[in-house]
Amino acid sequence: MSTEDFLPGTKLLYNEHGFVLSQHTELKKHGDIVLAPQPTDHPDDLLHWSFKRKCWHALLLLLITALTGATTNDSGSAQFQENDELEISYASFNAGAGVLFIGIGYWTLLISPAVWLYGRRISYLFAMGNKTSDAIWNQLFVGASESCSEANVQLSLMDIFFQHQRGAVLGSYMLAISAGTYLGPLVASYIAANMGWRWIGWFRAILSGLLAIVVFFGLEETAFDRNAHLLVDGINTTDSTEETSHGHEFSDATKEKMTSELKNARDVVPNPVATAGKTYCQRIALITLAPNVRGTGFKQYFSRLFHALRWGAQDAWRTFYLTTEADNWVEAPWNYSTAALGAMNVPCLIGAVLGCAYGGWFSDPFEMRLWLLIPATFLFPLGMLLFGVASAEGWSWPVPYVALGFIGFGWGNAGDVRMAYLEDCYPKMVLEGMVGVAVINCTIGMIFTFGASPWLATSRTLNTWIAIGTCREWTAERYNRFLVLRDGL
Repeated sequence: MSTEDFLPGTKLLYNEHGFVLSQHTELKKHGDIVLAPQPTDHPDDLLHWSFKRKCWHALLLLLITALTGATTNDSGSAQFQENDELEISYASFNAGAGVLFIGIGYWTLLISPAVWLYGRRISYLFAMGNKTSDAIWNQLFVGASESCSEANVQLSLMDIFFQHQRGAVLGSYMLAISAGTYLGPLVASYIAANMGWRWIGWFRAILSGLLAIVVFFGLEETAFDRNAHLLVDGINTTDSTEETSHGHEFSDATKEKMTSELKNARDVVPNPVATAGKTYCQRIALITLAPNVRGTGFKQYFSRLFHALRWGAQDAWRTFYLTTEADNWVEAPWNYSTAALGAMNVPCLIGAVLGCAYGGWFSDPFEMRLWLLIPATFLFPLGMLLFGVASAEGWSWPVPYVALGFIGFGWGNAGDVRMAYLEDCYPKMVLEGMVGVAVINCTIGMIFTFGASPWLATSRTLNTWIAIGTCREWTAERYNRFLVLRDGL
């Protein structure tokens, strides 16, 4: 296998002459599973954490994800009362939703270099604040608080868990997003109906403050310079061995020399276990400088920012069904109240839970992840079309609710698979990949948010939703290219 044919994310165990490159590297395993990444012997290596400790940190990360997801989606539950009391127009609310996407996408981009240079914790603690009272511009700060969940949470989860656990971990992450996305408006609608719309903001502030305290004292820094604690010259790491050895011909003498070096590696390299671990105060420091930071890291920040700009693509159609609910379902024949509109998130949540379970936890033993996109390829556009037709024709139970369940399933299923696949292929560029996804996804979401109401008003509900459904056909070629790439691994 030549260097050009060696795909990122794959593990090379043999060279083109059949020489086992890693037979003397003492690969660490769990049963028959070769652990990736290979854990070091350093006491600060997060991969050695107990299962209980990993679950605690994962729980905190998922709580951040769910809470920020809820706060970015619950503002719609207050719109009717705000319009009635403050005479804020629905056009202004739509503008605020567009600004929200700007805050999410571009703060994700701006904070990403700092995560590499100054540690993960700072982005989470920043996300617990940022609230203003203006109906439009407060959404910019709410979106900024959501940004940590778009890329940094995935990165921290990958810091803690092994590759063979990735599908289940990302399934939990997508479940947290879904819980925040759908339960947030549901709970907020009942708060608005029973306590008044202002209490939505008060509950946000209270929960954010409490979680900020727990995160500050309970969430440890997950950045760990793995390469600095592995044996030198790629001798005890499969990644380094693969990158430095494949594509070269070895003579018998060279093979013997390599074997001898590998066997004697632990005799010539200091045992990293002797290194003292971090204290508790060091583990919860607000800033943890990367070992390669030069000075303040100012120039490196902009260098990494440029690289992050070059990644990712995703589309965002969810804006249309939210706009359709707000515009259509409060009128005849439904005449839904704020609480009833909030309850429409329940079938979405049920579908998302099933999609997360199927695309997340099931994909680890199945391994060939892209096959699991097939149900979402059919169910998501079907759900969009059915909901659009039901909204245009005045249908009630069960069609529109089943359609929302299909949309939720596609949301959870596709989200799990795309993230797991991206992180399988480019395991060392998780943050950059997620940043690109967030930036382009939120940019398209912003455009659709500003354009949703005029499009629906001009083309009417049914024609707009038919057009949206047919737009899904554009992804067919991209999907086939994914399959070709998968079969070539």
